[in-house]
Amino acid sequence: MEPDLFVDARLTIPGEELRVSTSRAGGPGGQSVNTTDSRVTLRWNVRTSAALDLDARSWLLNRLGPKLTLEGEVLVSVGDERSQLQNRERARERLAALVRAARFVPKTRRPTRPTRGSKERRITEKKVRGARLKDRRGDD
Repeated sequence: MEPDLFVDARLTIPGEELRVSTSRAGGPGGQSVNTTDSRVTLRWNVRTSAALDLDARSWLLNRLGPKLTLEGEVLVSVGDERSQLQNRERARERLAALVRAARFVPKTRRPTRPTRGSKERRITEKKVRGARLKDRRGDD
């Protein structure tokens, strides 16, 4: 069984919800090369997860939409290293980063007006630049 996966302060994915499968990693080589199952595929089902409440689940399903399977699973495959253990750790890190990024809620933008000082600085800079260009023309 997998240990729990810490995503952020408000979400920890229980280890029993994570499914790990291994396969042979591709890459260059000849006969009898890369015969160890070092590629790791980590799966987490967002739709059936007990770690999420209804709002968080709908938010994640919406944000992770293109990355989900038809069953609602997020798949992360890693075959970068020769070691299955290192690939397993990388897959856990990538899944946590993916979910963390999807959970991010952007701040709503409040429209503001320019301050009086910024308006005055802008006008002053325009006048200085206009005077500089006028001096370069040499008009009388």
